[in-house]
Amino acid sequence: MGSQKMKTGSLAVLLLLLCLVPFISSDYFTGIMVEILIFGIFAASLNLLVGYTGLVSLGHAAFFGVGAYTSSLVAIHLSANLFVSLLSGLLVSLVAAGIIGFFCNRVSGFYFLMLTLAFSQMIYALVYRWGSLTGGDNGLSGVPKPTLAGGIVLGSSGSLYFLILILFVLVLAGLRLFVRSPLGQILVGIRENETRMKTMGYNTTFYKNLSFVLAGGIGGVAGALYSYFNGFVSPKDIYWTMSGEVLIMVLIGGAGTLLGPVFGAAFIVILETIISSYTDLWMLIVGITFILFVIFIPKGIVGLESVWRTPAKARAPVQTESSESVS
Repeated sequence: MGSQKMKTGSLAVLLLLLCLVPFISSDYFTGIMVEILIFGIFAASLNLLVGYTGLVSLGHAAFFGVGAYTSSLVAIHLSANLFVSLLSGLLVSLVAAGIIGFFCNRVSGFYFLMLTLAFSQMIYALVYRWGSLTGGDNGLSGVPKPTLAGGIVLGSSGSLYFLILILFVLVLAGLRLFVRSPLGQILVGIRENETRMKTMGYNTTFYKNLSFVLAGGIGGVAGALYSYFNGFVSPKDIYWTMSGEVLIMVLIGGAGTLLGPVFGAAFIVILETIISSYTDLWMLIVGITFILFVIFIPKGIVGLESVWRTPAKARAPVQTESSESVS
């Protein structure tokens, strides 16, 4: 009970500090925090597949890109209203995830991994070639800042930060409720032993499709927010390297945990920001860091606590029954 109160208090303090960021920091640092929040949402969406359902995907950037391009095109050509553009990006991402998931979840393991990668590259090729709509290799520029009812434009860094922070909190709170629900526990059961879940009468394909669609929709929301933040979308946001990067965030942070992917996103964003300002070989350093985490800290950043705080029983010498009788 005490540890639960401590965790709740820590989260409340963290949320308070996040609310203070625009007031106590520069626009540059606020921009970095916005990126962390966006990629935190993106990583959390992939974690629903990798960490809770046991489906390793290399094509999750497809939904990030679909959400970004859809919301951007709607904002440019139809309406910059936040609810219209964001809802459009969400809906199209859900549809795309439903179609892709229908085919990918018919296979498993390595074949699932390669199918997700193939579909992602197909969408990348479509965006790259359809230059009249998407801007092709040049990307889609001039994405307007989102507006609210009454024509209020969220143009300042502070207002955009709070919009993304609110959505970040809502997404994490929603995922927390979902993974702790009976439905979320079914996904965990599929991750642990899909064959056993089938023998218990569960339609595992249906639940995997559901997880895939939810993860794709949340990934689309992250993409839409990214387009608002940058005012620009490019094909590289759909390329397979983006999928690899967010997968690294999940694994470094700690797959199968709620806050682990967020910590992983913060770690990678900060690492890239610092290293890329000094050298062009920042991807090499990120790769080495990932290898070190996999070898020495396989549970990710959230597993550091168990590494540092070795239980007292493990440190104490083992006392046998014979020694007790002697004493």
